[in-house]
Amino acid sequence: MSTINRQIRLAARPVGEPRPTDWEHAEEPAGQPGEGEFLVQVLCLSIDPAMRGWMNAGRSYIRPVEIGEVMRAGAVGRVIASRHSGFAVGDHVSGTFGVQEYCVSDGRGVTKVDPAAAPLPTYLGTLGMSGLTAYFGLIEVGRPEPGQTVVVSGAAGAVGSVVGQIAKILGCRVIGIAGGEAKCRMVVDEFGFDAAIDYQSEDIRKALREHAPDGVDVYFDNVGGDVLDAVLLRLARGARVVVCGAISQYNSTKPQGPANYLSLLVNRASMTGIVVFDYADRYAEGIAQMAAWRAEGRLKSLEDVVSGSVAAFPETLMRLFRGDNHGKLVLKIAD
Repeated sequence: MSTINRQIRLAARPVGEPRPTDWEHAEEPAGQPGEGEFLVQVLCLSIDPAMRGWMNAGRSYIRPVEIGEVMRAGAVGRVIASRHSGFAVGDHVSGTFGVQEYCVSDGRGVTKVDPAAAPLPTYLGTLGMSGLTAYFGLIEVGRPEPGQTVVVSGAAGAVGSVVGQIAKILGCRVIGIAGGEAKCRMVVDEFGFDAAIDYQSEDIRKALREHAPDGVDVYFDNVGGDVLDAVLLRLARGARVVVCGAISQYNSTKPQGPANYLSLLVNRASMTGIVVFDYADRYAEGIAQMAAWRAEGRLKSLEDVVSGSVAAFPETLMRLFRGDNHGKLVLKIAD
């Protein structure tokens, strides 16, 4: 009998927050690998804010997910059948396998991972695309120098928590912005930030004057909106703003751009976007360095793992926009 492959497909392009009717729950027989291919059983799915952008039509850094297509998602899984010389049955692998239980791959964009070296969800977080985004965004775009002040929004999230820790390793003073007392406490106590600002209960501008009296040298932005505007007013001369994401705006039908952008002119500062795919030829470098820091105990991983079937994907995705996750959000669909 054929193995059934359960999938989540995009049924409609969302207006505002994704709704249950924007998704199609589909089933089809799992494919069989042809020559030079292998079949992966998907074990864990990466849940990322970028998914909301992939659901929109229009030009972006990556083509949109088309209507009727399996939702794009990074994942880790196990090879269960192979006709590929480079991948054997039993290998654990990471790749863009989509929100489904099984995927046939030709190996392009797929890397082997070692579950003995780190838990599989870590290869979707600190040792995956989230960590690589933090690593290259901070080091190559932010270019922090020892003693400088680095501010990170979304500081308790998958990217922000890694950015702050790397900045500390590089000798910077690090201030995190997060939502809620628990997250702010975690940012300081668990990830070693020097200070945290609760955007839900504090005046960000006032808090920045206290924690960054000489200004902000590097701002790593994951949220956009009012938080970005507040930090723009505290930039130091020659500051670098790293635009990684704007989760506060993804579900808005009228996105809010920066009102205080002239601070870039006044402070001779720059604002530059980071797309991790631009550093694909250096992924091995980034993973090796972060794995070494992790082995030394200098870089902590935090994965927020939700267990469920692929049918749990739509609701799990919404946890990101409610701010319910702590660290990297992962949906575990099989053992």
